[in-house]
Amino acid sequence: MLGSTLWLTLATLIGLVAGFAREWLLIDAWGASLRSDAFLVALFLPEAVRIALATGLFSSAALPLYQERDRSQREAWLSALTLRVLGCALLIAGLFYLAAPLWVLLIGPGLSEEGRVLAGQSLQLLAWCVPGFLLHALLCIPLQAHARFVLAGLGSLLFNLPPVIYLAVAGEQASPSGLATSCLLGSWLMPLALFPAMRGMGWRPWRVQADSNYGQQLLRRLGPLLASTLASQGLALLERMIASLLGEGAVTWLNFARKLINLPMIALMSLNQVLLGLMGGKSEQERLALLRRGTAMATLLTLPVAVGLVGAAEPLIQLLLPSQATGGVLATLLGWLSVTLLFAAWNAMLARYAYAVGDTRLPLACELSGNAVNVVFLLLLPWALGLKGIALAALLGVVLTGLLLMRKQRLLAELGWRRQWSLALALPALALLIPLIVPVGWWQLGVTVVVALALMLALAAWLRPWRIS
Repeated sequence: MLGSTLWLTLATLIGLVAGFAREWLLIDAWGASLRSDAFLVALFLPEAVRIALATGLFSSAALPLYQERDRSQREAWLSALTLRVLGCALLIAGLFYLAAPLWVLLIGPGLSEEGRVLAGQSLQLLAWCVPGFLLHALLCIPLQAHARFVLAGLGSLLFNLPPVIYLAVAGEQASPSGLATSCLLGSWLMPLALFPAMRGMGWRPWRVQADSNYGQQLLRRLGPLLASTLASQGLALLERMIASLLGEGAVTWLNFARKLINLPMIALMSLNQVLLGLMGGKSEQERLALLRRGTAMATLLTLPVAVGLVGAAEPLIQLLLPSQATGGVLATLLGWLSVTLLFAAWNAMLARYAYAVGDTRLPLACELSGNAVNVVFLLLLPWALGLKGIALAALLGVVLTGLLLMRKQRLLAELGWRRQWSLALALPALALLIPLIVPVGWWQLGVTVVVALALMLALAAWLRPWRIS
């Protein structure tokens, strides 16, 4: 598990660093302005599709179905699905394109008339990224089944590379249409890079023979996962809508903070994919042992990062955006969002524990309950607390989801969640002492890094995820 996770983490890290570079270059070129807000509103729907697929929407449903077939059946199954997946992708893209003004009005109700026009024009280009995303997700299934995680994990890099190059070259002269076109190019680089490997695995999309119920099987597995994803993206949509009403630049700050938080999540995304692959076909005790190792590793990876982000948010933002970060708004938001890291990581693994035996409905029910709590507080807290109210609402939602996932799967007595979750709340709170004691700047950043590394070593000695059985 550890070796596969590390290799996939490295591939995903490069891609997410490129994604973060895209956001950083965008703010550097346009600032936290109407133009950046408008483009990020336009990018929301295509990016939501890409992120949902990258975090396992398609693979969680399709991978077990692929693995249970023999070689000839796998080739027929994959080839037969290709044209159908592309057809669905073109339909989704068409809906995004034709209804672009309505989508923009829904996602960014606080945008001005000029902002809505800019966002609509960008969305009509970005909509056609969807076919590339879906085809890439389908072609990753056989790669993951054959433990070729690195090639599958390069999708994020291939997507983000063209817009990063465009923004780096064009700088302040970059246009929304040029940036959207570069994103479109990246979306098609993703599946094109997999074609040679697919040919070697017997992929022949012009052959459509397969068992008659393969489509129904996939839809039955995909249905609850799709509902779960729609619920999650609905929350992200509500966050962006509320942010657009909090003033110009709020959408940009929220998006940038989310991107920065996603960087430490890359190891967890990789671990989730590996964990799902290893759990397939295992007994309950074997799956439970893998889950213990996975959750312990999640704590080891996320808790030091949360402490580091809380302790050094201000100097980190000043280092990344010296001319943009004012008033500590972004630093405060980043600190609050970092607290959700451990709980979100645990939830993803608890859900995959159910997915491994084909149960996609239980995680959906638990997530919807947590999302309901999130929505209630999301409608209340931001008006009093500003952007950090969005982060606090998210924290309350993921905590409830995790408790329900463990309770429904009878895992409350099987996992050391009380001690690890207590640390996840207490240690970031103690990290607030660092800015009070150490002056803002390089000293604060250095002290925080030392504290985070010491915490990681202490957690490794205590949890020892490589030895849990």
